Amino acid sequence: MIRINIHEAKTHLSKYLARLAKGDTIILCKRNVPIAEIHPVPTRSVSPRPIGLAKGLFQVPPEFHEPLPDEILNAFQGETE
Repeated sequence: MIRINIHEAKTHLSKYLARLAKGDTIILCKRNVPIAEIHPVPTRSVSPRPIGLAKGLFQVPPEFHEPLPDEILNAFQGETE
């Protein structure tokens, strides 16, 4: 955990961003009084998400492919009855 004042953070922002990227936490202070805690953002998965995770968990009912009722179609057009 790193404890720094605002002026130090502004002066050496790149250095502290690199430390955050490595997993460090920063306590940001104003006149040596802590005012904020800065944590690194969790890394996202770089592997593609697999397709078909919900396969077999539900079935699309046959009425899914039927036309929508006129009242719903009109609502999409901003028309009300």
